[in-house]
Amino acid sequence: MSRMKQKYNDIVPALQEECGIKNPMQTPKLEKIVISVGAGEEGKDSKLIANMVDTISLIAGQKAVVVNAKKSVAGFKAREGAPSGIRVTLRGENMYTFFDKLVSIALPRVKDFRGVPRKGFDGRGNYNFGLQEQLMFPEVEFDNIIKTHGMNITIVTSTESDKEGFVLLEKLGMPFAKGKN
Repeated sequence: MSRMKQKYNDIVPALQEECGIKNPMQTPKLEKIVISVGAGEEGKDSKLIANMVDTISLIAGQKAVVVNAKKSVAGFKAREGAPSGIRVTLRGENMYTFFDKLVSIALPRVKDFRGVPRKGFDGRGNYNFGLQEQLMFPEVEFDNIIKTHGMNITIVTSTESDKEGFVLLEKLGMPFAKGKN
């Protein structure tokens, strides 16, 4: 069992008390984490796409997939079937391992880090935030990177309210910025 899964099991009683939940099965929990990268102009270069897939796969500990455009959009210069991004969905043990690595290793390595914004909740208890570059993860070697890129991380929880999602992530150690937003 991963360290973060054990931490979750330890905070379940505190979550129940803080959220006013009587049944332990209704306690908020992490369901999945989705890491996505938009390809943009780099979608035309197959070498760059392959390098991005390798990098995200290394970070996530699971093979990432290339997402192709479903239809052509002239304004974005996107062609149907052309690579438009990379995505990996983490569940179970991989999800807890990645979350632990993100919270305890990667985010503290960001220069001038003051916490992730509190306003990333979507109204249903899920949290979204973006990272500017992938070099903060210890697995990524600078020499193997063709071009630095950011990524969007979505943390999906089992709760339906932002308050309960915030309490869950805060108790799991997510470093939120001080203040209201």
